[in-house]
Amino acid sequence: MIYGYARVSTKGQEKDGNSLTAQIIALKEAGAEKIFSDSFTGTKIDRPKFDKLKELLSPGDKLIVTKLDRFARSASQGSELIEFFIQNGITVHILNLGIMDNTPTGKLIRTIMLGFAEFERDMIVQRTQEGKEIARSKGIRVDGRPEKVISLSDFEKLRKMQKDGKITVNQCCENLGISRSKWYKMIANQS
Repeated sequence: MIYGYARVSTKGQEKDGNSLTAQIIALKEAGAEKIFSDSFTGTKIDRPKFDKLKELLSPGDKLIVTKLDRFARSASQGSELIEFFIQNGITVHILNLGIMDNTPTGKLIRTIMLGFAEFERDMIVQRTQEGKEIARSKGIRVDGRPEKVISLSDFEKLRKMQKDGKITVNQCCENLGISRSKWYKMIANQS
């Protein structure tokens, strides 16, 4: 059986051909018969669909991924995974690199490419952190959602209507554009 695996760090990731849709199309074109996909960061070793796929793979099967960074982000993680599959008779085909095998050349290419993938990921993390620090120094909020400013009179009006049974908490939250937990925090702060 030929399996495919696609992964994005977030559901909204759509750049550089890394969207789930683009990966799935490429995997199908490469012959994948059954495709598994995850929306988990590549730094996590345990990914639900990938773990399920690992259990299904058996000798003679082929695993296809579009790019090395969809498969693993650290050199050690990638080497371990590929070695595990090869030792269990599973062919690993990384579309932008080729078929991974246990020949001396295959091992060298694998080690070099996994090292580059880890380096690239580390550079992205470093640039992101630097960008956030620059933004923070300029007073720009970069962590978490911005705090929504809510008119006390609007809150009190809705709170009275909710207490009188005219509207629900959910309706109050919708009107104010806040979560239920924010609603209850505001009530607690009034006490």
